[in-house]
Amino acid sequence: MKKTKNGHGLPAQSGGFLIGLALALVVIALIAGTAWYLTRPKPVVVTVSPVDAGRVENTVANTRAGSVMACRRAKLAPPAGGRIEKLNVKEGDRVHPGQVLLSLWSDDVAARERMSRQQLQTAKARLREVCELSKASARDAKRADELRTRNFISQEAVERARTDAAAKQAGCDSAGAQVAEAQARIQASRADVDRTVLRAPFAGIVAEVNGEVGEYLTPSPPGIPTLPAVDLIDDSCLYVSAPIDEVDAAQLKVGMTGRVTLDAYRGRHFPGTVRRIAPYVLAVEKQARTVEVEVEFDRPGEAKHLLIGYSADIEIVLNGHDGVVRVPTPALMPGNRVLVLGAGGVLEERKIQTGLSNWDFTEAKTGLSKGDRVVTSLEREGVKAGARATTGNSSTGKKDAAAVQAQ
Repeated sequence: MKKTKNGHGLPAQSGGFLIGLALALVVIALIAGTAWYLTRPKPVVVTVSPVDAGRVENTVANTRAGSVMACRRAKLAPPAGGRIEKLNVKEGDRVHPGQVLLSLWSDDVAARERMSRQQLQTAKARLREVCELSKASARDAKRADELRTRNFISQEAVERARTDAAAKQAGCDSAGAQVAEAQARIQASRADVDRTVLRAPFAGIVAEVNGEVGEYLTPSPPGIPTLPAVDLIDDSCLYVSAPIDEVDAAQLKVGMTGRVTLDAYRGRHFPGTVRRIAPYVLAVEKQARTVEVEVEFDRPGEAKHLLIGYSADIEIVLNGHDGVVRVPTPALMPGNRVLVLGAGGVLEERKIQTGLSNWDFTEAKTGLSKGDRVVTSLEREGVKAGARATTGNSSTGKKDAAAVQAQ
């Protein structure tokens, strides 16, 4: 039997074998590629932030939450105890200086004041009487002297006239002292009446009233605090008092710029100025020594709607640079290293030289350029140099286009 040959001079059976082998290799390659694709590591989902240029400040912040406080706040009570007769204000009322807030029953002291006034009138009348008699005696003594020069009366009569004039003058002086005494009694009675009246020492808003008409108020004994009758707040001047670590406090000076943030107004900053730095260190905890720092609001109009006692934080600016390349501080790793998401979707580690820094931004002097995307989600598993990554939220399924192309 004669064997056939193909166009290349090879037997037909050998050509079929080569074609089959080629197909088998293609199938194996496809299977291997599919297996690699299905078993390759999935890219980690990261959060990135673009590097930009802006202001970076070196700041210090409080170690524990501070509080919004009023420049003046008085917990008022009448000096004397007694039953409330009139209550002229309620919580939330605005008052002016000298306004009567409440009055205690004071008929007894008012009666004593009226009696003192009557005694004053009596003393004045007595003063006029004895002083007129004194004047008459003085005239008699003068006439007696004239008569003695003419030898019309004896020297003994002259001396009696002089003695009577002196006695009448002493009675006039005594009556004058009684008038002054009566006036002093009136002032004392008026003071007793004032002790039953509570007046506003300054303009402000009534924060709290403890007591009702008919109730009895008792002054606070020494060393035993009691509830005030009226809590008055001057809300025209507000500030924040907060503790600063003793190490940071050494860098502060009165007049430095600060910012105030409040839990009640998240995302909003109130500009302020350092108005006071306590001249002593608080040792509330043995390992946490702090200095109380007060920051006053620069625009009091914005702070008028704030409530006394709001929880607040302060941030005081020590130094600042404008227009510098900055990176989010949460993106920094130990050793001033950051992870940058490259165009191929691979995380690259870079070491940078840092400058000023705060909780939000850190100045990057070298190692980064504007537009670089640094990873801020360093706590996620698998986030490391050389790992493939994609950006976006896992709940929305959004991914970075460069990472998709790399897949």
